[in-house]
Parts: sequence; structure tokens; C-alpha cells
Amino acid sequence: MMAIAAGWILILLVGGGFALDRTLTNLVERNFDEQLEYMLTAMISSAEVDFGGEVYFNRTLGDQRFLEPNSGLYWQISGEGFEDYPSRSLWDRTLEVRGDHEGDAIHMHNSNQFADEPLRIAERSVYLPGSDTKWWFTVAASREELDFQITRIRSILIWSFAALAIGLMAMAALQNWFGLGPLRRVRAAIQALRSSGANRITEPLPLEVEPLVEEINGLLAHTEQQAEEARTHAGNLAHALKTPLTVLTNAATARADDLADTTIREARTMQRHVDHHLARARAVGRRAVGHARTSVDQSAQAVQRAVERLYSETRFDIDTKHAAMVAIERQDLDEILGNLIENAAKYGGGSVFVTIDIEPENEQCVIWIEDDGMGIPPEKRDDIFDRGARLDTGKPGTGLGLAIVRDVAEIYGGSVELQESEDLGGLLVVLSLPRSDEGASTNS
Repeated sequence: MMAIAAGWILILLVGGGFALDRTLTNLVERNFDEQLEYMLTAMISSAEVDFGGEVYFNRTLGDQRFLEPNSGLYWQISGEGFEDYPSRSLWDRTLEVRGDHEGDAIHMHNSNQFADEPLRIAERSVYLPGSDTKWWFTVAASREELDFQITRIRSILIWSFAALAIGLMAMAALQNWFGLGPLRRVRAAIQALRSSGANRITEPLPLEVEPLVEEINGLLAHTEQQAEEARTHAGNLAHALKTPLTVLTNAATARADDLADTTIREARTMQRHVDHHLARARAVGRRAVGHARTSVDQSAQAVQRAVERLYSETRFDIDTKHAAMVAIERQDLDEILGNLIENAAKYGGGSVFVTIDIEPENEQCVIWIEDDGMGIPPEKRDDIFDRGARLDTGKPGTGLGLAIVRDVAEIYGGSVELQESEDLGGLLVVLSLPRSDEGASTNS
């Protein structure tokens, strides 16, 4: 910010200083030239030609410097065939006449014909009454006074603009210092979080940084929630593994006859718990990465092709809205739909309907998975979500499918509900997942 401010200050001051310098310099030069033009006009109006053709003045020019040798102000009249008629101030010197222009206009130019005295010269050609000779009237003045005034003006401009630049930069520095003061207070408040053990920034801060403080507090709350979830999951896993480990320890200590069967049974129990918590951990980790955008249609079609290989006699009917996009990672959506569609094929009577739809006013994408099986009694629909719960123990499985579906869906802000299918008569699973924003990235 200081570099940008300093750059713009320098650009504006240099540009403004250059423009002001040219304006003042031109004004001084113009005033100087107007004095020379006035003297030249006075010379021409006072000049006449005598009977011999020589030019003379009918009245004396008023400036006394024309009579003082080397005074810095000179005039001269030149004509072809006649000797130059100079002012006394020229003494033994002569002005060189360019004579490279015609007309009534006065020509102004600088000259260095005098080695020790730079000149500003005004000249004009005139035909005097009673003479056919073209006379050149020339007035010259030393540039020393003009150059001194210009040098003084530029010196004042340089020092003034330098002081202005220093003042503006100091003001910009103070503005940045005071303007960024709230951010330093935020930094100090964040440092105090580590030292004091507080979990929120509660210090009153200016309105300009309140949105930032709110976002920081939101991030702290999110991190705290994730840490609490991690502690809860770790505690749940430890508690779930404690009982099987105790059974195995007691069986091994007692050298029980059914130690092998007990080991296998309890190992499977522990495996179910580990798989369940790993699934939750993966979902939480992927959710923390950012907002995903996944096509429900693509995921459902992929799951259908995989399940059809296992249950080739089952008829699948998927009715989708191709624009249905949900804010969930593709791997987690595949796992959810895979569990639900496979369960419908496994426990159904041979028909599975999947309907995917979105309502414009609803922020959720609703997915219905129906089968024509026996269904689940209303009183047992809540229990079926428990880890390891199975109503039909005659078919293979771990009893983790619906539990994982519910947990992963809830992690992403969705829900799962069990109902009775009106069309097929079996189980209806209503899965709601948050719709994705259009600006998110697509997972395929």
C-alpha cells in the first residue's frame, strides 16, 4: 500500500510539477518577449528615411539602457546597401540578422553570438515610407535576468513539490498505520487466544473488521466442532472395542474350549466397528476439504451397473433429473447409493425403483429408493439404523449399511428416512442431500 501510494504521489507530483513549470516558464518568457515587441514597435514607429536614403529616428527611444555600452539591451537597423545603424549600447559589436523570414510578424529567437552574453532577439523586416529598401529592425536583450527568473521559479517548484511529496507520503504512512490498526488488534486477539485459552474473540473491534472477526470465530467454532467430533468418535470406538477385547481376554485367560469361535465372533464385531468409524472419518475429512458438486445421475447409473452384476435377475428403473447436483463427494455418494440400492436388490422381490428429483424452492435433492420386498415394520425402522442391526440374518452382511448411510448423509447436512412404498409395497428409503451451488467444481 505504501509503495502504491508513493508511486502515485510521485507520478502526480512529477506530472503536475512539469505542467506548472512549463506554464510559469512560458508566462515569464511571454512577458519578456512582449517587452521586446513593444520596443521593436516603438523603433519602427519612430523611424524615418532622410533625403539621402539613410534611416533615422524622429524621436529618442525612452529606455536609458540603449545609451549605456554593454548594458544588456540593444537595437540595430540593417538595410541592404547601407551601413548598420546600431544603438550606443552595442559599442563595437554588431547583431547578426537572420533574415530567414518574411511578412509583418515579429520573429523571436535565442542567440549565442556574444560568447559571454546569451541573447533573446526580436526582429522584423519593414519597408519605410519613401524607401524601396527592406530594413531589418532588431532588438536584443540579455537572457541573464530571464534565466535567473526561470531558475528561481524552478527552484521554488522543486523545493515546494519535494516538501509536498514528503508530507503526502507521511500522511499516507499515518493513514496506513491507523487504518491497519484494527488488523493489528485482531492479530493480538488471536495471539491472546493461544495464551489465555479462550475459544472466541470477544474484544470490541471497529465495524470494518467485524466481518473478519465473525469469520474467525466461525472457523474456531468449526474447528472446535471437528475436534469434538473426533474425540467423540475416538471415545465411541474405544468403548465399542472394549467389550469384545474383554470377552477375548477372559476367554483366553480361562482357556475356554470355544476360544476359536469366540475370537472369530468378537473379531468380526470389532471389524464392524472399525469399518463404521473409518467410513465416518473419511466422510468428515472429505467434507472439510471444501464444497463438492456431484451429479446424482452419474453416480446412480454407475451403482446400477455394479449391482446388476450381483443381482442380474432384478429389474432396475432409474428416473432422474439430469441436472440434479448435490454438495457431496462422489466417493461418498457412491457408497450411500451403493448400500441403499444393493439392500433394495438383496431384500426386494426383483424390482427396484430409483427416483431423483429436485424442487426449485427446495435446497435439498430428494432421492427415493423403493423395492417390492417385505418392507420393515414401523416399530423397527429406527432400530435398523443401529450398528450391526439386521432383520434378515439369513442373508450375508455386516449390518453396517444403513448406519453408514445415515452417518455420512448427516455429515453432509442430509437425512435418511424409512417409509412404505405405495407403488411397490416394499420399503421406501427417502434420502435428502443438500443441492450444490452452480459455481462449485464438478466431481465425476
